[in-house]
Amino acid sequence: MNLPLTPPPTSSALDEETARAELYGLIAGLFYAPPDDALLGQLRVAVTEAPASGGFLEEPWRQLVSVSRSANPSQIAAEHDALFGGLGQPEVYLFASHHLSGFLNEKPLAALRTDLAELGLGRDESLPETEDHVSYLCEVMRYLIAGDDVAVANLSRQKEFFARHLQPWVHLVCDALQAHPRAQFYAALAGLLRAFAEVETQGFDMLDGG
Repeated sequence: MNLPLTPPPTSSALDEETARAELYGLIAGLFYAPPDDALLGQLRVAVTEAPASGGFLEEPWRQLVSVSRSANPSQIAAEHDALFGGLGQPEVYLFASHHLSGFLNEKPLAALRTDLAELGLGRDESLPETEDHVSYLCEVMRYLIAGDDVAVANLSRQKEFFARHLQPWVHLVCDALQAHPRAQFYAALAGLLRAFAEVETQGFDMLDGG
């Protein structure tokens, strides 16, 4: 993953859409696996001041960069494993179905698969995680923003997918991470995800006039 790590929003509508797509991609990648040396190095030297002072994402972005500067890859990898991996139940679930129904592989996952099929998307069978993993959902949003097929990659599809598959539960996983005593890097990432989801919610609400 090679991203120009600057905090959104940016100056033009096109740049803002690029920044949205890249931020979804970054969040997806960091939740799926701990950052390698190269990505952590990018985070450590990332600009922390938004082009417009006081931007809503500026402080959570600054927090993530700060934690990145004080941690090493092995520490973040150990945190990722402690929170999301290991034997038995993870400390924090990253799956929508768990947060919405209390169980994995339930109705929210079935509804998601129906919607993904309508978008012409499917699961990579080589991956162990089901499609309702937060990383998969963020990657779908990135595709709906940056994809070339305008019949799929458009604001209407983005709004609908976000409202159905991220907005109802993403705050719950953020709550769990920000309250967890072992979460440092991932508490900061949760703070960025929470703020980004709020910005996205407000933006999509504006499409309907508020």
